[in-house]
Amino acid sequence: MVFCRGCAKQIHQSAVSCPGCGATQNGNAGAAPGIKGDVANITFGNVFFTVMKQYATFSGRARRKEYWLFTLVINLIGLAISFIEGTLGMAGFINMLFSLAVMIPAIAVGVRRLHDTDRSGWWLLVPIVNLVFLCQDSTPGNNRFGPNPKGL
Repeated sequence: MVFCRGCAKQIHQSAVSCPGCGATQNGNAGAAPGIKGDVANITFGNVFFTVMKQYATFSGRARRKEYWLFTLVINLIGLAISFIEGTLGMAGFINMLFSLAVMIPAIAVGVRRLHDTDRSGWWLLVPIVNLVFLCQDSTPGNNRFGPNPKGL
């Protein structure tokens, strides 16, 4: 099974681009079958844009690194916005807009992270339990939500 890098839908292994969203699949050339080619290259600098490309994609899997780096980046951005607004004596309107803008991607990457541990995304609604599940390692190999993004 091979999944699209853009929309995470199943596509043919030899596909150059996704028929659904048109995303190029050239990153799959050196990867094992079924593994997204760009997942291993998630860094602090590109995690925000990587997750935002999959703005409302609730299917598929996300590694711990992707989830926690995204959480760190949005919290640092929110902290910087709050500091700037506090310095300028603003009411926090920009921070509220930023929080609303990243709410859906944060939920989506959380659901994909739970899928990586072979759990339903609904566990995100249970406060303490979801934190334990979000910290656990991924299910080795394929699970019902797709291939392991680590390539194991």
